[in-house]
Amino acid sequence: MAIFQARTWLCRSFSTLSSHPLHVCVVGSGPAGFYTAEKMLKAHQEAEVDIIDRLPTPFGLVRSGVAPDHPETKIVINQFSRVARHDRCSFFGNVTLGSSVSLLELRELYHVVVLAYGAESDRELGIPGEDLVGIHSAREFVWWYNGHPDCKNLDPDLKNTDTAVILGQGNVALDIARILLRPATELATTDIASHALAALEESSIRKVYLVGRRGPVQAACTAKELREVLGIKDLCIHLQEADLLKTPKDEEEIKNNRIQRRVYELLSKAATTGPSHPRSGQRELHFVFFRKPDRFLESDEKRGHVSGVHFEKTVLKDVGDGKRIAVGTGKFEDLECGMVLKSIGYKSVPVDGLPFDHQKGVVPNIRGRVLHDTSGDPTLLEEGLYVCGWLKRGPTGIIATNLYCAEETVVSISEDLNLLASKASLPKPGREGLLHLLDNRNVKFVQFSAWEKIDSTETMLGSLKNKPRDKLTTWEELLKVARE
Repeated sequence: MAIFQARTWLCRSFSTLSSHPLHVCVVGSGPAGFYTAEKMLKAHQEAEVDIIDRLPTPFGLVRSGVAPDHPETKIVINQFSRVARHDRCSFFGNVTLGSSVSLLELRELYHVVVLAYGAESDRELGIPGEDLVGIHSAREFVWWYNGHPDCKNLDPDLKNTDTAVILGQGNVALDIARILLRPATELATTDIASHALAALEESSIRKVYLVGRRGPVQAACTAKELREVLGIKDLCIHLQEADLLKTPKDEEEIKNNRIQRRVYELLSKAATTGPSHPRSGQRELHFVFFRKPDRFLESDEKRGHVSGVHFEKTVLKDVGDGKRIAVGTGKFEDLECGMVLKSIGYKSVPVDGLPFDHQKGVVPNIRGRVLHDTSGDPTLLEEGLYVCGWLKRGPTGIIATNLYCAEETVVSISEDLNLLASKASLPKPGREGLLHLLDNRNVKFVQFSAWEKIDSTETMLGSLKNKPRDKLTTWEELLKVARE
């Protein structure tokens, strides 16, 4: 109640001190961006919100990250579409921060700039052989099967190996395992990219290893995702029962965390039920714990290609504050494979003029307010500049996490508006200024109405194949339809 009253007073205060509209720019049209736009439009009746995105398509990871066999998770697109159609909101697709328009220019055009462009790069392991052919990041692979135009040509070789190793045991790793192991006939009625479906239909992958540095108690997935992958029909599940032995510290961890307890129970059940040996040709899912990659092995037959992973066995070591980390034991083993998918975390990318904490991969901030540097000094604020989503907190959480993240950032903006308004004696050009700048640079942006043409085309193409949509997967196709 107190926050609402403060927000209302500050909103009135901005209107009183300035007769100009409040111009807000949100960079990034994923969940963090759309939730921020929605909250700003509701909290500030005089706000005009522009959402820019480097892609011609909105919705970020809802479109390019959510697995194709999870259509229920994508329903939030309907809510985001209502925001985009709001009479005080505009979408500018195909506009890249840094090349189409700089951060400095946006700050001159708008009273408030919120960066919510997520994490479009990957963490590196930094071990020998990481550049071998056949090793891909989870982001690239997920973008490939979801039809992201940047990864249409990834072309992972699913034909010439029967074994894939996935490094990581979080939800993204489980998504990838499920896509590789589910019968292609079940994926054919989803919105999976056609090029990915064709490759999966001819896939030779029969064994998938999900490898984690820590134990089953610390597995980073949720019970829902785990249950789904364990429920794939005609799949042989492998776990070493020795890995399931719990220490007193494990017991304590499980006792205090319901999700971890449920995940452990599901893994324990999977280890004791079902056949221990696969039938001929049966697909297999292996859970491997207490292993960390030491280096990647190069094939003798195909130079430059991966042929396996050299793992070091690990144990958990106390580091204080109840935390335990995986440390190497000096014992090693090899796992042969023809494909490796690194699901070890996404990484945000800085832009010119933006303070950035390279160690944490986030913009230094306090409750969404961007700090001048990484010192953490709360008095050194970048006026009018805010962050939300993965750029603010790191690549964690589910779609709904961005709702609470956006609420916090918008409250910070609301608290600051009185100060902003007192300095805003001159109007900011906002949308009009952005249109002028893009026109001068011949940047052909995509409006939301143009995205709706893409949407209609994809839906129509999908209906011909009994799919919810058949995605356009190249920049050329997307921009051609947008401009028709």
